[in-house]
Amino acid sequence: MQELDWNAFYEQCGRCTECRLAQNRTNIVIGAGVPDTEVMFIGEGPGEQEDLKGEPFVGRGGQLLDKMLAAVGLSRKHNIYIANIVKCRPPNNRDPLPDEQESCIKWLKMQVSLIKPKIIVCLGRVAACRIIDEGYKVTKQHGEFIEKGGVLMMGTFHPAALLRNPGLKPAAFADLIGLRDKIEKVCEKTKLVY
Repeated sequence: MQELDWNAFYEQCGRCTECRLAQNRTNIVIGAGVPDTEVMFIGEGPGEQEDLKGEPFVGRGGQLLDKMLAAVGLSRKHNIYIANIVKCRPPNNRDPLPDEQESCIKWLKMQVSLIKPKIIVCLGRVAACRIIDEGYKVTKQHGEFIEKGGVLMMGTFHPAALLRNPGLKPAAFADLIGLRDKIEKVCEKTKLVY
C-alpha cells in the first residue's frame, strides 16, 4: 500500500459513501487550516452552513470560535487545523450516531497521521468522548490536558454550546489561554499570530 498524502486523502475521502450521512450531503466537509500544524481541533460534525460551504466551523459557532482563537494568537489561516469526527452533516444537526462515527473515524485517523499534531483539542462532548475517553465529562474536565499515544489532548466546550449558554464563555476562554500556554511550552514551530 502506498503512503498516503494529502492529495490522495482528499480524493478518497471526497468520494466516501460508506454511511447514511452521505446520502443527503451538499458537500463533504473534510477539514480546513494548516496541514503541517502542531495543533489540531476536532469537532463532532458539520452543521447546515458547513454543509453548504464545504468547510468546518463557518456558521455562528465557527465565527465565535474564530474570534476566541484570534484572542490567543490562533487561526486556521496561520497555525491550526480544524476537522470533525464525521465529514457529512447529520440531519437537523443531531449528534452523529455511533455507527456513523465508526464509518467515518478512519478519515479522521488518516488526518491525524498526516498532521502528526502535538496537541489535539476536542470541541464538545461527542468529540471528547470519542477521542479522549468515552466517560469524558466536558463540564468537569474541560481545560485539563491528558496525554494519549504521545499526544496532549484537551476537551473544551463546543462553540454551539457557548451560543446556547453564554455563561460558559469565560471558562472556555480560560481553556484557550491554557492551550496557548501549553503551545508555548511544547510546540517548537507554532507561531502565535495577533
